[in-house]
Amino acid sequence: VQLQASGGGLVQPGGSLRLSCAASGFTLDYYAIGWFRQAPGKEREGVACIVSDGSTVYVESVKGRFTISRDNFKDMVYLQMDSLKPEDTAVYYCATKGRPCTSIPGRYNYWGQGTQVTVSS
Repeated sequence: VQLQASGGGLVQPGGSLRLSCAASGFTLDYYAIGWFRQAPGKEREGVACIVSDGSTVYVESVKGRFTISRDNFKDMVYLQMDSLKPEDTAVYYCATKGRPCTSIPGRYNYWGQGTQVTVSS
């Protein structure tokens, strides 16, 4: 089982980025995929999660700005991030577990490497 996150970068406040998470070694159909982030000196935080039927969960601070989606045929999960704020700066990770979604990092079995997102003018 492998997950690979990509798509991070430097963006100005108000800008957008789309993160991608490529899954291999398993099929997404029966699993939840979560996006987490960790800023320096802070605990890892659950950002969004999606299961196979398309149900989604978001942390309050990103609702209306971030959108998680999945393409089961391509074994890909995406995190579209709009209206980015400096406080969104963090390393972003994707992770997987059996359904359902949870925001607790310790419940996830497999993690991808992180991708850095920096929001700064």
